[in-house]
Amino acid sequence: MADKERNSSFNNQHACEPCRSFGQKCSHLVKKQRAKFYILRRCIAMLICWHERERGEP
Repeated sequence: MADKERNSSFNNQHACEPCRSFGQKCSHLVKKQRAKFYILRRCIAMLICWHERERGEP
C-alpha cells in the first residue's frame, strides 16, 4: 500500500512539470549547472592541493 502511494505521489510531481513556465525551467537548469560546476571546482582544487602536497611544495 505504501509503495502505491509513493509511486502515485512521484507520478503526480512529474505530471506537473510540463505546467511550469519557461523561466522556471531555465532557472531550475541554471541552478543544477551551477551546483555541478561548484562540485567540479572543489574536486579540481582538492586534486591540485593533493598533488602539490605529494611533491612537497608549500
